[in-house]
Amino acid sequence: MNTGENDQGLRVILDFVRKGSIILLILHFYISCYTAFEKWGLTFKILESILLNFSRFSFVTHPVYIKAFSLGLLVLSLTGVKGKKDEKINRSSIVAFLVLGILIYFISGLLFYSALPAEPLTCSYILLTTSGYLLFLTGGARLSRLIKLQLNKDIFNEQNETFPQEERLLENKYSINLPGLYKLKGKIRNMYLNLINCFRMVLIIGSPGAGKTFYLIREIILQSIRKNYCVVLYDFKYDDLTKIAYNAWLKYKHTYPVEPKFYIINFDDPINRCNPLEPSTLLDITDATESSRTILLGLNMEWIKKTGDFFVESPINFFTAVIWFLKKYKNGVYCTIPHAIELTQMQYDDLFPVLSTEPEIEVLINPFISAYMNRAMEQLEGQIASAKIALARISSPLLYYVLSGNDFSLDVNNPQEPKIVALANNPEKTQIYGAVISLYINRLFRILPKKGRQHTAIIIDEASSLFANGIENYLAIARGYFLATFLAIQNVAQLRKSYGREQADVIFNLAGNIICGQSTGDTAKAVSEAIGKIVQERESVSINRTDTSISKNTQLDYAVPASKIATMSAGEFAGVVADNPDQKIERKAFHCTIINDPASINAEQARYIPLPPAGVSALEIQNNFIRIKNEVGDIIESELERIRKDPNLAHLLFVKPGSGVPPGE
Repeated sequence: MNTGENDQGLRVILDFVRKGSIILLILHFYISCYTAFEKWGLTFKILESILLNFSRFSFVTHPVYIKAFSLGLLVLSLTGVKGKKDEKINRSSIVAFLVLGILIYFISGLLFYSALPAEPLTCSYILLTTSGYLLFLTGGARLSRLIKLQLNKDIFNEQNETFPQEERLLENKYSINLPGLYKLKGKIRNMYLNLINCFRMVLIIGSPGAGKTFYLIREIILQSIRKNYCVVLYDFKYDDLTKIAYNAWLKYKHTYPVEPKFYIINFDDPINRCNPLEPSTLLDITDATESSRTILLGLNMEWIKKTGDFFVESPINFFTAVIWFLKKYKNGVYCTIPHAIELTQMQYDDLFPVLSTEPEIEVLINPFISAYMNRAMEQLEGQIASAKIALARISSPLLYYVLSGNDFSLDVNNPQEPKIVALANNPEKTQIYGAVISLYINRLFRILPKKGRQHTAIIIDEASSLFANGIENYLAIARGYFLATFLAIQNVAQLRKSYGREQADVIFNLAGNIICGQSTGDTAKAVSEAIGKIVQERESVSINRTDTSISKNTQLDYAVPASKIATMSAGEFAGVVADNPDQKIERKAFHCTIINDPASINAEQARYIPLPPAGVSALEIQNNFIRIKNEVGDIIESELERIRKDPNLAHLLFVKPGSGVPPGE
C-alpha cells in the first residue's frame, strides 16, 4: 500500500543498498591499489584480516567481479528512486550518461597494464572509476525523472478520429460504386463508397481543386450511362463533362433496351434546338407561372431574397400572362421564349388589348391596364420595365435560334425515346445562359416525374450558378419516380446566395447522400455534424515531484471535425450515404480517399472522339432572329385588326390621347 511509512522504509533500504555499493567500490580500490595505500600509511590490520577471510570468494579478489557487483547494487538502488519529473529531459542524454559511465568505469582497469608508478596510477584509476560511477549514477537518476508517456505523439488526434467503414462492394442495377482507401488505427484499408440509393439525392461539396469533377462526377457520368440511365447533364465549363458523356454514350448505347439519342444545348455554337415552353408540356397556367418565375429570378438573382414583394411579383405575373397568351394563341405555334420576349417589347396601346382577348390571363393583366388607364406610368414602368430590361439580356440571335426549335422534347425518360441531354454553359456568360438553363431544369422537374418511365440521372455541376425553381419539391418526390439527382456545389454559403438561406438549408437537409471534400466555415461544420460522433479515448496526465498519474476515459466526439474537413487533400472526401430497406449499410459514415488512376484516365481522354460539329450557318441564325420579330409583329397587327372588327372586343382598344375616339373609328 502507498503509505508514508512504506515510502520511508523503502528509502531506508535503498540508501543502505547504495551505501553498500560505495563500500564495495572503496574496498575494491583498497585491494587493487594496496601498494599505494601502504605507502600513504592508509592500511589497517583489522580490515586486512577481514578481507583475508573473504579471499576465498572470487568476487572479492577479482577486480572486475567486485566492480560489477558494486554497479549492480547501484542499479538496484536506482530502481526505487522517484525523482522530480522534468519534461525537458530526453532519452538521448540519459543513454549518453549511462554508456559513457559504464565505459569509463570498466575501461579504467586498463591503467594497470601501463608503466605508471603506483601512486599516480592509483590516483588516475580512482579518479576515472569514480567518474564513471558518478556518470552512471547521474544517468540513472535522470532516468527516474524521465516522463515515459509520449503525450504529443498524435498531436492532431488522427488515430482517435478513425473509425471502421464499409469495405464490402454493395451493388444493384442503379448504384454508383467508388473504390477508396481509409485509415483505421494507423493502417490503410480498402473500402467502397456505395451509393446504392442515388434517388435520395447526392450532394457533392468541395472548394475549387478538391477533386469533385475528376474523382466523383466523371465516374458518376460513366457509371450512370453504363447502367442505362437517361441523363441530363449540366456542363458549366463546356465541353469538359459533355465529352465524357458523349464517349460513354458511344461505348454503351447498344446496351440500352432502346438506344438513346444524344443532344447538346449549346448557345455559343448551336448543335441542337429545344423549346422549353413546348405547348404540350404547359398543362395549366401554373406551368407558365413557374417558367416565368424561373427565368426572371435567374436573370435577377437578388430578387430571390425579395420574393413576394410587389415589384418582384408584378413582372413575374406580366411575363406569365405573355407566355400563357402564346400558349393559347393558335394552339401554341408561337409559344417560345423568343416570341414571348419580343411580345413584351410591344407598345402598351397595342399589347394590352391583345392580351385582354385571353380570358384566363385577365386577372393577371388587369393591374397593369388599370395603372396605364390612370396614367400611373412610373408605377407601370416599375412593374413591367424590370421584366423587359432583364429579358432583353437574352435577346440574341444565338439564344433565339436554340430556344425556338424542336429537335427533341424534354421527356428525357420516355422509355420509347430515351435521351442523354447536355446543357452547356459558359463561365463568361453565366448569368445569361444560367437563367435559360434554369428554365430547362425547371421544366424537367415538371415533366420527368411520371410513373412507368426509365430511371434518370440529373447531374448538375456548379449547381449554385443556376436557380432551379421548385427543386425542393422535385427532390421530395424524386425517389418514387427513380430520378437520381447529383448536385455539386463549392459550399453551402454559395448555395444560400443563389437560393436564399431557407431554401438552401432545405436543399442541404433533403440530401440522403452527402460527399464533402475540402471545405471551410459553416459547410464544414454542417457536414461534420451530419457524420456524427464516435467514442474516442482521452488521456490526461498529472505530473508532481515524485510521480506521474495517468487518467484515461472515453467520450463522444466528432468523427471528422470541421478542422479536418478544412484541411483535406484533393480526392479526399467525407460524408454519409443512404441505403435501401432491402440492402442495409450499417456503416454509412465515411472518410476516405477515392482511388483513381490519372495516367489511364489521361490516356483514355486522349482517345476520345470529338463532339459533333454545329453545322448551322450565321445567316440561318440571323434569319431566324428576324423571322421571330416579324411573327410577333404579325400577331399584334392581326389581333388588333380582329379586335377592331369584332364589336364584342372593340372596347378593349385604348383611346389615343387627344383623339377622343378609339383608333379605327
